Amino acid sequence: LIFNNDCAASSSRPPRTPSPFLSNVVADSISERPEIPEPSGDITVGIKMILTSLQQISVAISDIKLCNKDILGRLTSMETHLTESDERLSAAEARIVMLTSTVADLRDKIDQENRVCRNNIRILGFPEGVEQGNPSKFLEEALPTLLKLPTGTDLSIERAHRSLAPRPGPGQRPCPFIIKLLRFPVKELLLRSARDLGTLEWEGHKILLFPDLSRALQDRRRQFLSVKRILRDKMIKYGLFYPATLRVTYKGTTSSFATAEEAEKFVKTL
Repeated sequence: LIFNNDCAASSSRPPRTPSPFLSNVVADSISERPEIPEPSGDITVGIKMILTSLQQISVAISDIKLCNKDILGRLTSMETHLTESDERLSAAEARIVMLTSTVADLRDKIDQENRVCRNNIRILGFPEGVEQGNPSKFLEEALPTLLKLPTGTDLSIERAHRSLAPRPGPGQRPCPFIIKLLRFPVKELLLRSARDLGTLEWEGHKILLFPDLSRALQDRRRQFLSVKRILRDKMIKYGLFYPATLRVTYKGTTSSFATAEEAEKFVKTL
């Protein structure tokens, strides 16, 4: 009975009122809850935009592949051309080496030819037939008088002959004499005497004396003509020495020039 009374008493109690603090906490929690975004109204439009973008990307990738293929083709073509160019360059280098060797051999041959003719003189102007079959005797008698050499000068001509060419007809230039002297100083004496006298005449014929050189060496020496003319006008001492070296003596100093270009630069400074 007591138990029943207690239960009846408890059931007759009024309901509890919620705590104001707890209510505030629950309200704050509800107000701070993040809002969930609403789903798009039209999902189909978004999917279409994505598909359109993917299609554009696919087209761009295809273009890139085409460009890469074109670039690869160009690179292959360039490699082929480079290979061919390398082969041509190698062939050209080999040919240059061969030609360089050939030129060196020809220069040696020309130099040997010039050395063999070192004591030779070429004489132009004597009419055909004046030697009467004996060129050495004729020149040993004519040259000392023509060049005003000291009496008794021994020319020591080893041999003399006309140049190997067909006999010229009347009115044509006579073939030159080529003489070989036994001694080099005699050759220098004859050329120096002819140079000092200037114009030489024998019975009305103009006579010229030159060293007997190869055509290539004559061309090299001929390149100094303009420089020699300037030096001669300025009364400057010079000499053209074998094979083709110009020596100029100016104010007590001697300078040597192997090319006409070097000599011309020097002359401009005088």
